[in-house]
Amino acid sequence: MDSIACDTLRLRSFFRQFSGDEVPEIYYDFVRGDAKWEDLNNHEAWCAAKEHVWQTELGETEKETLHKTIRKRLAGESDWVLLGGPPCQAYSLIGRARMTGLGHSGRESSENGKNVDELKEQRLSEFLKDTRHTLYREYLRIVAVHQPAVFVMENVKGILSSKLEAENIAESQEKNVRVFSKIRDDLSRPWDALKNDEFYDELMQYRTSPPSSYKLYSFVHEANGRAQLLKDSDFLIRSENYGVPQNRHRVILLGVRDDISVEPRSLKVGDPAKVRDVLENMPPLRSGLSRQDDSATAWQKAIADWFSEERIKSLPDLNCQHVVRSVARRKSVELDRGGQFQSYVEPKITASEELTRWFIDGKLGGVIQHEARTHMASDLGRYLFVSAMSSVGAGSLTLDGWPLSLLPEHRNVEIDKANGRPAVKGFKDRFKVQTWDRPSSTVTAHISKDGHYFIHPDPQQCRSLTVREAARLQTFPDNYFFCGNRTQQYQQVGNAVPPFLAVQLAEVVARLLKGDEDTASQISEPEAGI
Repeated sequence: MDSIACDTLRLRSFFRQFSGDEVPEIYYDFVRGDAKWEDLNNHEAWCAAKEHVWQTELGETEKETLHKTIRKRLAGESDWVLLGGPPCQAYSLIGRARMTGLGHSGRESSENGKNVDELKEQRLSEFLKDTRHTLYREYLRIVAVHQPAVFVMENVKGILSSKLEAENIAESQEKNVRVFSKIRDDLSRPWDALKNDEFYDELMQYRTSPPSSYKLYSFVHEANGRAQLLKDSDFLIRSENYGVPQNRHRVILLGVRDDISVEPRSLKVGDPAKVRDVLENMPPLRSGLSRQDDSATAWQKAIADWFSEERIKSLPDLNCQHVVRSVARRKSVELDRGGQFQSYVEPKITASEELTRWFIDGKLGGVIQHEARTHMASDLGRYLFVSAMSSVGAGSLTLDGWPLSLLPEHRNVEIDKANGRPAVKGFKDRFKVQTWDRPSSTVTAHISKDGHYFIHPDPQQCRSLTVREAARLQTFPDNYFFCGNRTQQYQQVGNAVPPFLAVQLAEVVARLLKGDEDTASQISEPEAGI
């Protein structure tokens, strides 16, 4: 659906046609901002890159166009891999809460005389009819018709607990069907699951081989000949266990066609990684100032003005007060806001050797897409407070533990008249600092909104994370360029599967297809597959 994301994929497809030192200088000129799209168009490899990406929308594209295009791309190959999964909004725990809850608008409606129960019923009805619930059937149809040797399907953790009314899942006579169990059943026997599909006869026309069934495996639990006994929860992957500096939990299943007898091995637990490992040595930046003139001097003055001595003394920890005072009373600041490209000495990170090799590209000569966004002066002060508290060992403090003088003016934040303490409705961690010595919280597309959930741990910088820093937590190689404006870049980063995890999944699949379970694991350079 997203044309900007497709541009990103085309650009990376161009990059992937080369290996190591063979990547042409025009690519680096482009990501540094020294070349334009038309300069890439003049390179012979660009035509192939454009052909590698086909932008289309499942459910909207004609079935004939979809399946004939896939058949043409496969060119008779039977041992191929399908990657993907249904959209996650309808299965996300937060997404479900947002789509079924009334929120502020609902409360306003009830105050204007509308029936709250009727509003809730309406929202629930709209949610259950959301077409995103059943888009996995588009994926299922591709599996059934084209029968990949292997498929990998990914979704959010919330899919494990998601239930749907029976009328939204074809053929089911049960109420409140658990979505993931139904998906497992369908993917195990695709053609049986499609018997009553409205497109069944049409789909049969595109099939080129007898129907296959699939065995479903977990990437993190050995099957040992008992794949059918796996529980739904066995398909949950915790990325932090596999070298990713982020607490990202996703459901990923591995489907293997029934004519393949080799069972996959599970992922090997990797070296732990922390926020410090990938962010500490990034060039330090200051944020910009919104709604007023921006300069380093004005930025520092805004922090100093907001943090009066009285406000500093209201902070709950003496060490935190010291950190805040030292930042707020600085005489001068030499930080800039970064930009599309910053040249600097070859970056050093403290991550594992494998992860360091994965990130660093010596030809890049610096860092790309490392630019701080703007924040209101009051938010700068709050960012300073939570990062200072984290720096003295208090972690990320939730709003109900904040001093009253620092609380944001928000409709969900009030003062409890009984005890004089903050009373917070909804998310108490609205301002969340990422802690140096732990994996980060889950990087989501919401980072494109305001950055409050992704505050940099260094109190000196008073800002949210840049696109490149978010990409580092997601383990994108430093030479991976995201097209579009900054909001679109954040969205692409947040919606991705961490590439460092993805390549480990790919190794499991590669060993499986080679039929050699004893093939030694060796994570390749990023240009080989990402």
